[in-house]
Amino acid sequence: MLALVIVDLGSIWLAFWSAYTLLRRNPEFLIGDFSEFLLLPGMYTAVLVVIYFSQHMYQRRRPVTHLDELFKIIIYNTLTMLFTVALLTLLARDFQYHRAFVLLGAGLTIIYDAFGRVVHAQLQWLAQARGIGDDRVLLIGAGEIGQMLLQKITMHPKLGYQVVGVVDAGKGERPLQELDAPLLGSLVDVPALIDRYGVDEVIIGLPESSHQDLVNIISLCEREKVGIRVFPDVFQIMASEVTIGDLGGLPLLTIRDVALQGWKLAVKRGMDIVFSAVGLVILSPFMLLTALLIKLDSPGPVFYSQERMGLDARPFKIIKFRSMRHDAETDGPGWTTPDDPRKTKLGAFMRRFNIDELPQLVNVLVGDMSLVGPRPERPVYVEQFRQIIPRYMDRHREKAGLTGWAQVNGLRGDTSIVERTKYDLWYIENWSIGLDIMILIRTILQTIFGTNRNAY
Repeated sequence: MLALVIVDLGSIWLAFWSAYTLLRRNPEFLIGDFSEFLLLPGMYTAVLVVIYFSQHMYQRRRPVTHLDELFKIIIYNTLTMLFTVALLTLLARDFQYHRAFVLLGAGLTIIYDAFGRVVHAQLQWLAQARGIGDDRVLLIGAGEIGQMLLQKITMHPKLGYQVVGVVDAGKGERPLQELDAPLLGSLVDVPALIDRYGVDEVIIGLPESSHQDLVNIISLCEREKVGIRVFPDVFQIMASEVTIGDLGGLPLLTIRDVALQGWKLAVKRGMDIVFSAVGLVILSPFMLLTALLIKLDSPGPVFYSQERMGLDARPFKIIKFRSMRHDAETDGPGWTTPDDPRKTKLGAFMRRFNIDELPQLVNVLVGDMSLVGPRPERPVYVEQFRQIIPRYMDRHREKAGLTGWAQVNGLRGDTSIVERTKYDLWYIENWSIGLDIMILIRTILQTIFGTNRNAY
């Protein structure tokens, strides 16, 4: 925390000193000695630190994406600038400051602070990946969910977790035989295990357990004063949208009223039209070249059309560049895999960089899809998933998306549909313009650097 405070304070004073230096050389701005302006960066520092503390900007125990943190830095610095000007106007009415000095100082603070926090995060993640500053973690749940959590932690060492072992909760789950961590015991052993292995945090991976079971497990952990995290089930995610209404005076709980309405729907559709139209114009030469290469690479049509389920489970034809042999589905539909032999040589490259998805901008423009939303599935899979996954059809309360919250978090193609559903439901409940923009930016960056494999 101290290092982050130093980064923020250093960024503020360096930013305002830079602003003073730049403006002083311009004859259009009457800037006196820097000592005359110490009150402004001093007040700015006090306000920003208070806001950062109140918004938990100094509690970065787990990694956050640089983009998420950048949005917060911009918002909080904008608020700080407004509060600072208001306070100076009220408390120091005789204090004279130039408007350009305030704007430039705040703008440079955003740039310096963002850069400083990126460097700090990289150093922190590098240290955690080498085992420095790790939290010792005990997983409760030896079934499929426990295995998935264990794999996530293993694949992302920068999370700063070191799994000491797994506890078999014995709640009807079948313990997996190939856990990548030792099976240490049962629930009754949890307090002793926490003490013996110096556990810092307990992660409970039992989404199907009853509330009473979870309360009992949490009480076992709380005796030892450790951090507790619980993997949620679908209902727990949806429950965040519970509101209280009435029916002729009778109270009713509304759980599923999460569809976009009114101005939100209009704004999202407006973004879709503008961005898809601009994208088609800018990318049209590249798409023409791609079409030519597809014809030269393998026999068959340039485009591939497939029926998918969209808003309100209505079917529509999705458009893609063909990335597989034209006879790829003669034996029926099937999930694609990273090493799928049905892919053409050019198709493998297109999928790695999501090039085959570009024609779906047409689907977005005509209104079948949105830029951001749950990825559409084929009707045959929808019928299967709706039978086994609770609230799966809630995904279809919004338009299908060219990209989505699940996809930018690594859940693409032949991955757990249960997990993708949870991410999709979270997105639907928490939609905002900022969230859509963030997902689009992350998609573009992951596409450019080839870190988001496309398996659709």
